[in-house]
Amino acid sequence: MRILLIEDEVELAGALTTALARHDAVVDHVPTLTAAADALAARVHDAVLLDRRLPDGDGLALLPTLRARGIDIPVIVLTARGELEDRLAGLNQGADDYLAKPFAVEEVLARLRAVLRRPGRLAADTVRVGRLRFDLLHREASIDDAPLLLPRRELLVLETLLRRKGRTVLRGALEEAVYGFDDTVQPNALDTHVSRLRGKLAPAGVEIHAIRGVGYLLREAIA
Repeated sequence: MRILLIEDEVELAGALTTALARHDAVVDHVPTLTAAADALAARVHDAVLLDRRLPDGDGLALLPTLRARGIDIPVIVLTARGELEDRLAGLNQGADDYLAKPFAVEEVLARLRAVLRRPGRLAADTVRVGRLRFDLLHREASIDDAPLLLPRRELLVLETLLRRKGRTVLRGALEEAVYGFDDTVQPNALDTHVSRLRGKLAPAGVEIHAIRGVGYLLREAIA
C-alpha cells in the first residue's frame, strides 16, 4: 500500500516511515496541510495518516475539503489529542479512524488493514493466477502453497500487477506504486525488478509481458 503521512514531527515521521517500509508500505511524508493538498491531488495513495497539530492549521481542516471533492480515501487521524470530544470531532468530519499518541506501529498497521478491508476497498483478500496465490491482506505470495519470498520492490510490483491482472498497467502507475516521492530511481530500475520477477513466476505458470512504450501485463501463461 502507498501511504501519505502528514506529520510535522520529523523524528516521529522518520520512525513511522521506516517501520511501515519494513511491512512493504511506500510512505510519502509531508509536514503541512498545503503540501498534503498537493500530494492528494495526484490520487495515488491508498490511505492517509493525518496529524492534527500542523504548522499551518488543524489537520481536521483537510477532511471536509477531501470529502466535498468526492475523494473517499481512508484517513486515520494520529494525534496527542485523544479526549472523547476530539475523537468525535475527527470522526464527524470524515475520518475513518482516530488513534491517540503514543501508539504502537503494529496498531497503526492493523488499523490501516481494517479500513482497507471495508466494502469497496478491496474486491477480494486473495488473488490467484496460474499456480500463484497472493494474499492481499498479509502481502504474502506462494506457489502451490510454498512461500515465495520476494524483495520489497518486487513484491510491490507483483501486487500492483495482480490487482489489475489481465490489464495493462502503465509504467508510470507501477513506478508510483513502488517508489516514494523522495526515492532516487535509476532509469532501468523498474525493468530490473520486472525481469527478476519474471524468472521467479515462471514455475507458477505466470507471465509478465512488456507492452512497448506503455507498461506491463500480468496473465496466466498460455500453454
